[in-house]
Amino acid sequence: MTSIANADSKTNPDTLRVALLPDENANTIIKNNRALQDYLEQRLNKKVQLIVTTDYSSMIEAMRRGRIELAYFGPLSFVLAKSKADIEPFAALVKKGSKTYKSVLIANTESGINKIEDIKGKTVAFGDPASTSSHLIPKSIIAAHGLKIDNKDYKEVFLGAHDAVAVNVQSGNAQAGGLSYPILQALIKKGVIKEDKVKILTLSKPFPQYPWTMQSYLDAGLKEQIKKAFYELNKNDYADVLKPFKADGFAPIANEDYQPVRDLIDLLGLDPSKF
Repeated sequence: MTSIANADSKTNPDTLRVALLPDENANTIIKNNRALQDYLEQRLNKKVQLIVTTDYSSMIEAMRRGRIELAYFGPLSFVLAKSKADIEPFAALVKKGSKTYKSVLIANTESGINKIEDIKGKTVAFGDPASTSSHLIPKSIIAAHGLKIDNKDYKEVFLGAHDAVAVNVQSGNAQAGGLSYPILQALIKKGVIKEDKVKILTLSKPFPQYPWTMQSYLDAGLKEQIKKAFYELNKNDYADVLKPFKADGFAPIANEDYQPVRDLIDLLGLDPSKF
C-alpha cells in the first residue's frame, strides 16, 4: 500500500489524497494515472497524492477514517463505503454516451455448462467480494436461476481481479465466472482471452457506472472545483487522463442512482458489515 500523507487541513487540505481501485499492481495503477495527477494538480492548484490500497475493504476503511479525500469506487464498494462514511458521489464514468455498464457470466467451452442451471455442482470464480460486476451481479443472476451458495449448489472462489476470473475460466481452473463485460471485451481484444475457450452465458441488465466520490466535509468551494475539473474532461483534450479508465468522460451522478445495487444486496441477504 502506498503511504498516506497527513492532510494540512481537513476541509481544504494542501494535498488531496486520491484513491484508485486496486484492480492490478499498485505501481502500474499509479504510473498509468500520472496524467490524472498532473491534471488535478493544475486545475485545483494543490498537490495530489495517488493512493492504491491493498484491496477494496482497506480502501473503504481509509475513506471511513478520513485518510482519503477522493476515491474512485466500484458501485458496490461505493455503497458499502457510503454505509460506513459520510461521502458523496459526484461523477460517473461515461462510455459511448452511457453512465451504465453490464456484467457478464461466462463458462469454459468444455465445462459442459450450456445454461446457467448447469452451474450446479461446478466451481464459479468471482473477483473481489466487494466487486459489483465480478461478484454481486453474477451471483444474483445465478441465484435467480435457483442456485445459491448458501445451499452449496456450487463452489465459489474469489480471485481478486476481473482478468484473473476470465483467465481461470479459460484454463478450466473454474468452470464459470463473473466479471465486467467491458473488461471481458478488452481482454478478448488484447488476445488474452480466446473466444473459442469461453462462452457467454448471459449479460446482466445495465447498472450505474463506477463513481468518483469525495468526503462530505470538504469545503464547498473546493467541492465545486473538483466537480468542474472532472466534468470538463473530454477525449479530445485529455485522452491521456481518460485512457486508464477506458472512458469518454465523467458526468454527474447521485447517491440515489445506486439504489439498484442496494436492492441486490437485500435480494441476496448479504451483510454489508462482513465485506
